[in-house]
Amino acid sequence: MREIVLDTETTGFEPEDGDRIVEIGAVELYNHVPTGRVYHQYINPERSMPQGAFEVHGLGDEFLADKPVFKAIAQAFVDFVGDAKLVIHNAAFDMKFLNAELRWVNFPELPWDQAIDTLAIARRRFPGSPASLDALCRRFGVDNSAREKHGALLDSEILAEVYLELIGGRQPDFGLSDHGAPKEGQSEETGRWRPSARPNPLPPRLTEAERAAHDTFIKSMGDNALWKSIS
Repeated sequence: MREIVLDTETTGFEPEDGDRIVEIGAVELYNHVPTGRVYHQYINPERSMPQGAFEVHGLGDEFLADKPVFKAIAQAFVDFVGDAKLVIHNAAFDMKFLNAELRWVNFPELPWDQAIDTLAIARRRFPGSPASLDALCRRFGVDNSAREKHGALLDSEILAEVYLELIGGRQPDFGLSDHGAPKEGQSEETGRWRPSARPNPLPPRLTEAERAAHDTFIKSMGDNALWKSIS
């Protein structure tokens, strides 16, 4: 299964108000393992950078002036993404911008159901707790010390680690959740692996001396000892 962990940086919050994407970063996962393939592109937004947005990501007009416009990189971006699931933190924001940019250059929009929203996953798993990327890094012990400002590629790399923790670690199902008929040791109801009973019980590890010492200790507790009611 191929997935793309993705992040964008923009000039603001609303593409319909003239805001544009200025950076895309993406990391490829295959069966929940990073492959080493990444996509990273700075983009000339063809407009000035608001001070508020500059303070978030540090990408200014001078830096972006010689970068390609979105139309020039659209095909390469679409080719990299393909039909892979897009793992995005607060997916509605990035998908809104990506589809606006694609629409403006007459490219097909990305299906909304192609996105996996890690913000929604975090809120389901930890209701009432902070669910920002920084908060999840603290929860899972993911190193985000290099994240002085937002950056699309760095944030996608960090999000990839957080995503794997959110779904249960780097090997979330250890290959035991295959669909189809239950295999040996799997439950017929759930198809999940369950340990089978040992054909021969393990021999006791207590020595006779240890067993006798335990019996003596129990007797010393008296007839009303709670232990005797449950042993």
